[in-house]
Amino acid sequence: MISIDSDTVQKAVQLDMIPEGKNISEKIDHLFRHEYGKLVSVLTKTFGPSNMDLAEDVVQEAMYEALNKWTYQGVPKNPVGWIYKVAKYKAVNTLNREKYKREYASEVAHHLQSEWTAEPALKHIFTDKEIADDQLRMIFTCCHPSISSDSQIALTLKTLCGFSIPEISKAFLTTDENINKRLVRARKIIKEAEIPFEIPMGKALEQRLNSVLEAIYLLFNEGYNATTGNNMIRYELCEEAIRLAEMIANSPAIKSKNTYALLALMTLNSARFNSRIDAFENSIPLEHQDRNTWDKDLIKKGLYYLEFATTQNEISLYHILATISATHCTAPTYESTDWESILSLYDLLIQMDKSPIVLLNRAIVVSKTANPQRALEELNKIKDDPAFRSYLPFYTSKAELHFQNKEPKIAISLLYDALKLPLEPKFKSLINSKLQEYSKKN
Repeated sequence: MISIDSDTVQKAVQLDMIPEGKNISEKIDHLFRHEYGKLVSVLTKTFGPSNMDLAEDVVQEAMYEALNKWTYQGVPKNPVGWIYKVAKYKAVNTLNREKYKREYASEVAHHLQSEWTAEPALKHIFTDKEIADDQLRMIFTCCHPSISSDSQIALTLKTLCGFSIPEISKAFLTTDENINKRLVRARKIIKEAEIPFEIPMGKALEQRLNSVLEAIYLLFNEGYNATTGNNMIRYELCEEAIRLAEMIANSPAIKSKNTYALLALMTLNSARFNSRIDAFENSIPLEHQDRNTWDKDLIKKGLYYLEFATTQNEISLYHILATISATHCTAPTYESTDWESILSLYDLLIQMDKSPIVLLNRAIVVSKTANPQRALEELNKIKDDPAFRSYLPFYTSKAELHFQNKEPKIAISLLYDALKLPLEPKFKSLINSKLQEYSKKN
């Protein structure tokens, strides 16, 4: 079976396989990000969760057909409708071809095998309401407690959000091989345990929702600080994460303040997009950002979500992170930022999440409340953590602290170490710019 993902499109553009260039690649990538999860969800209900891999194959075949035909025939007026039509009939053909090979749990599948009932069945399963409901069922199926937490998130990112395996591995700071193993294990468990395609109730809902929100948060982070591609921000990933969170928040069956806290965090961070990069796609540090370009409406929306999220005596990781973001968003200037409050929030955060990245971020805040030397002492406590061996922000943050501590030679050495990492060109460019800056003052 031929597979296509966003990486396939990007490689095709690089190899000049697409005559119309960026236009078609962007159309495909947009469709892949926004429609892939919807189609896989609908077809997973159709084929049954034990045949999730078959649903993915059908959608990927439809995407591949779009890439081939649109390259030579142009993009149709209704590209989404085109993809859906192709996916529908590929699903029918697949059912007819494999009806004696597989067992399908869905009653819908039975209707699709008859030419008399296929058309009304297709109309029903592809309505907006059914698609939205199936996406909710899909995300909770991926996060079933029988599946390990790391595999839950990997499966969600792959099937519902259209992540490629390299994108997931970078989000987890692990290898492609590990992610592939997690996906294989997860699909095997779904099949063997006959996990139902449904939204759980009661305590089971609360338990699974935590993993669902973590997957959405990782999706947003990959867009906010893109690890792949040429752009520093991948706006569509951030939009997709917010869309999924809003879908959960708007569901009458799911009532969770944590969802609104996550929405607050993502909305407040999105409000600063316009100031985070310059015209040449270079990252602009927070202290140099033009706060006049921050989206005031999004800040108000984020603050509203945060206020709604705190109406109960419940504090989650997302509540704390959203409050940190709100503190930045409401500071009139960088110099007036309430760093003491932010440090207190990080102290609270590490009681819930003592991950290396949280400790790194806290150390950076210490440099604001105390001095760079004190922050470096904090970093030295975690410098041997394996997660930092290939984590670029550790090298660049530590280099900046040494530079602030009037140790430019050490800072330069750290940046040269960073250049040895497998980096995208955009990151190498940033490091080289910093090297020039440090060298001038060496």
